Amino acid sequence: MPLTTDAYDNGDDLAAYTDSLIATKDSRDPDWDTLAFQTKAGEQYRRAQIRYVGSGATGNHDGDHRILPSGGFTFSTMLLPPGAEGPEHTHHDVEEAFFVLEGEVRVGIHRGEDEAEYRTLGYRDMIVVPAGVARSLKNEGDTDALFCVVIGTRKPQVPTYPAHSPMHGVTRD
Repeated sequence: MPLTTDAYDNGDDLAAYTDSLIATKDSRDPDWDTLAFQTKAGEQYRRAQIRYVGSGATGNHDGDHRILPSGGFTFSTMLLPPGAEGPEHTHHDVEEAFFVLEGEVRVGIHRGEDEAEYRTLGYRDMIVVPAGVARSLKNEGDTDALFCVVIGTRKPQVPTYPAHSPMHGVTRD
């Protein structure tokens, strides 16, 4: 359900309304299960999503009432252990932004099977990847990397994996 102003407009308790707009760090739990299906292609794909606003592109989390409803975007953090990867994938319908909070993340921008450019992002570095552009992530450091993920729609389409990816054909079941 998208974020609304009904309680605000109806003159309901302003303190309770304000509290309903806040997601604290202490109320978040890393979800190691939402992307666990990707470990079928290798343990290096094990990582955790920590949701704040909306479900992101990792599945249906509408039953998680700690998530703030989204009006037009999703926001989560991703915990990437040393050596862990976010496999090459494409969001065809929406741009995606990554903002590094801790550690370093190597981001790849891919064109076809044999062409890619890589950049390592550190503390407070950001990349915005347009819709239709293939991207990947990897923590090549020796400490956890924590970064924000913003997707520019309330409910994005499920991303696709190219035929040359170990994730191609891997399903959630």
